[in-house]
Amino acid sequence: MFTVYVLYSKNFDKIYIGYTSNLIQRIWNHNFGMDKSFTKNFRPWLVIHCEYFETKSEAMRREKELKTFQGRKFIRETQIVLMKNLNFI
Repeated sequence: MFTVYVLYSKNFDKIYIGYTSNLIQRIWNHNFGMDKSFTKNFRPWLVIHCEYFETKSEAMRREKELKTFQGRKFIRETQIVLMKNLNFI
């Protein structure tokens, strides 16, 4: 099983979109890992959206969709607004 996930950095108002087969480990790496990645500079990250897929190719396709202008607009207008309204972020 593969997960497409969206992370949000409240401190920097940044979105990160990715996919993985191990969500817990991947989120830990984004928040605490020592790798030199884009996400290191915008910690801490919160998971605000997840979708699950049977195959890697399906997850990759959806990740690409979410990384488009329309996908990011969907995230900002639905997921982030919802999380703010529920006082989660």
